Amino acid sequence: MSLLGAAEIRELAEALDLKPSKSLGQNFVHDGNTCRKIVRTAGVREDDIALEIGPGLGSLTLAMMEQAAHVVVVEIDKRLADQLPITVAKHADDPSKLTVINRDALQIDSLPVDPTVLIANLPYNVSVPVFLHMLEIFPTLRTGVVMVQAEVADRLAAKPSTKEYGVPSVKAAWWADVSGAGVVSRQIFWPVPNVESKLVAFTRRQTPGDEALRKRVFAIIDLAFAQRRKMLRSALSSRYGGSAAAESVLSGAGIDATLRGEALEIGAFCAIAAYEIAIGS
Repeated sequence: MSLLGAAEIRELAEALDLKPSKSLGQNFVHDGNTCRKIVRTAGVREDDIALEIGPGLGSLTLAMMEQAAHVVVVEIDKRLADQLPITVAKHADDPSKLTVINRDALQIDSLPVDPTVLIANLPYNVSVPVFLHMLEIFPTLRTGVVMVQAEVADRLAAKPSTKEYGVPSVKAAWWADVSGAGVVSRQIFWPVPNVESKLVAFTRRQTPGDEALRKRVFAIIDLAFAQRRKMLRSALSSRYGGSAAAESVLSGAGIDATLRGEALEIGAFCAIAAYEIAIGS
C-alpha cells in the first residue's frame, strides 16, 4: 500500500480548497515512516478494530489499514470526512475496511463496532478531553498511541511528585498505564507547527472500581489540584466542611493530610473515596 507524501498532501488540500484550521489543530502528517512507526508503537494487530480520531487527509489511516482488520475514523470536518474514502480507494488494497464517521469525537458515545486500539493526532485544545473520553466510553480499547503537543504528553505520562503531574495524569491512570513514546519532528507536518509534538502510549488495565467510585474519585482529584500548592487537608476542606474534618477523613484513609495532591497516585485517591463510602460521607 502506498502512503501519502508531502506533495500529495498539498495536492489534496488544494483540490479541496483547504486552508488548515488552527482552531481544529489541522497539521497533517505526511511522512510514511512516522505513520508506520506510530502503528507499530500502538501494537496494531491484524485482528484489531482500530479507531482513529482526526484522520485529516488520511496518512495515518492508510498505515493503520495495512495492519488492522478494520479502521473506524472520526472526523469533525465534513470536507475531510467526504474525501477520505476517495483517497483510501486510490491507495488501499481493501477500501471496505474503512468506516468514516463525520462527528465531533467528544459527542461520540458508541460506534458500529467495538474498537480495540486507538491512534490519534490530537489538537492541543481538546487532546486531554478526547483521550479521557475515549478511554471512558470504549472499555474494549486495549492499547494505543496519541500524538499531542509536547507539554500535554508530559502531563499525561507524568509520575507523582513532578511538576507535570496533575489532573490528566491521575485520571488517565484510572484506566491505563500511560507512558511517553518519543518525540515527533515538526517537519513531518504540513503546515509545520510552532510547537513540538510527542507520542503517548497506553495499555489498558483493570480499573480500581466501578463508575460510581470513579465519579467520586475524579471529584476528589479535581479539588486536590484546583490549588495544587495547598496541603490536602486545606484543598479538600470544602468537601468535608473544614480542614479538621478533611484531616479526619484523610487519616482514616491512611493518607498524610499534610501532603499535596501531586504526591498521590490513583490508588491513594481511591482510598479516600472508599473511606468516604465506608463512613457514609
